[in-house]
Amino acid sequence: MKLHKEKHPLGGATKPWLVLALALCLAIVAITAQAQQQPLNIRIGHVAVPTHLTPILFEKHELLKHYGQTYTVEPQRFSSSATQITALASGQTDIVGLAPNSLGAAIQNAHIDDIRVIGDIYQDGVEGYYTANYLVRKDSPIHTVEDLKGKVLATSGVGSAQDTGIRTMLRRHGLEDKRDYNLVEVQFQNMIATLREGKVDIGAPIPQGYYTAMKEGFARVLFTQKDALGVTQMGFWVARAPFLEKNRAALNDFFEDVVLSLHWFLDPAHRDEVIAMTARFNKDSPDSYTDWMFGKRDFYRDPQARPNLDALQANMQQVKDLGMLRGDASIDIKKYSDLSFVDEATKRVGVMK
Repeated sequence: MKLHKEKHPLGGATKPWLVLALALCLAIVAITAQAQQQPLNIRIGHVAVPTHLTPILFEKHELLKHYGQTYTVEPQRFSSSATQITALASGQTDIVGLAPNSLGAAIQNAHIDDIRVIGDIYQDGVEGYYTANYLVRKDSPIHTVEDLKGKVLATSGVGSAQDTGIRTMLRRHGLEDKRDYNLVEVQFQNMIATLREGKVDIGAPIPQGYYTAMKEGFARVLFTQKDALGVTQMGFWVARAPFLEKNRAALNDFFEDVVLSLHWFLDPAHRDEVIAMTARFNKDSPDSYTDWMFGKRDFYRDPQARPNLDALQANMQQVKDLGMLRGDASIDIKKYSDLSFVDEATKRVGVMK
């Protein structure tokens, strides 16, 4: 009786190279599946906390439904909104916080045609809320805008919303940069010290600096951002369309958590804890924030993270009027916006006030 060897379905004995190939394919499938299960790491640019909340907004994981499951957040600090454009263009970051001027620069100068406005950071001049105050020293001879002729003016950065405000107000009074005054860039955290020391004649600090100056009594208000521009969509999140489309599911989860976290942050019942979180992040005293943060003495933040596109469209016209946009036509903000993520978040969470 002869014994017959069982043949392999492909014919002949199983080849070692075939076994190796099959194992390799299975390994690739397993690695791919594992990679697909990894949460999306979202790199988000920010400037100063707490005007930009990004570094602390995701700190309380117990509030968030999806953090660590479908996404994580990697905050990245920049000196101003304008400096984030290069990082976005080169793919070094995913979401950045821009101002109207820097959005125009991103579209026209950096040619980021697929940029999209996707969420609110904060707004200036909303009725009943804070507006940026342009301060001069109390002993200064400057009492009118015209008195700024020949003076040194501080801006947080060329292309920032604050930059638009000061240029617009001075142009309204017949004064032009370089011809009638000099603008110098000063980071927000240095604005008050620079003004106090007489290195500049006027500057607009973040709220913390403004209330510090008022408490110390060395400065007074010459005009406000609202005087210059009305309501300003001061800061807003933008991202590039391919990133949004590729990661839509994870970003829908991200925005749902953003709204949940914002609602908690803006609740007066949690104000002391939010102040403690901010002070800890900035290595500062809570006393620096108790007089103003997260109330009517602070900037307005939309609880749905919804940007004010009407205000932003008006702001873009103001930028154009300053000669900072090319061509005859204004930038159509609706063309460069995608509110589908905040729409979905509102649908999931409901309207929060």
